[in-house]
Amino acid sequence: MFYFAYGALLDPARLEQVAPGAKLVFVAHLPETRLTFPSPDGLPSVEPATGHTVWGGIFKVSGSQLAAITKAEAAEGRQARDDLRAVDRAGNKYDVVTFVHPLTGTDYPPSAEYMGVVVAGARHWGLPTGWVVGLEEFADDALA
Repeated sequence: MFYFAYGALLDPARLEQVAPGAKLVFVAHLPETRLTFPSPDGLPSVEPATGHTVWGGIFKVSGSQLAAITKAEAAEGRQARDDLRAVDRAGNKYDVVTFVHPLTGTDYPPSAEYMGVVVAGARHWGLPTGWVVGLEEFADDALA
């Protein structure tokens, strides 16, 4: 199955700790979504938003790896969603599991430390430069 990572599990070291052997298959995006920070701890989520997109990585995972990812994501307040489709750079669509926070409608300041890890992972996997710059701005804004 495919797992779409957009948060700290983009970091290869963190992903290896949680789900050893998970392999990046594609860099992709979730169309018509935006990155949000709906909880006071400043951790990211995604929510529907016309005209926006969220970039991340699609990883091939086994059932046991997904169970471990589910546990790690739940510890950060996110729940599984399997009704989203990610699109790779060639325009191919994939059914993915990703994780979202149940709170919506409020944006708190992002966690600079957490976003630093997300930026490192995004750079590692070669996510689009414009997206990485935007992530860096979230981290910088959190420091202000």
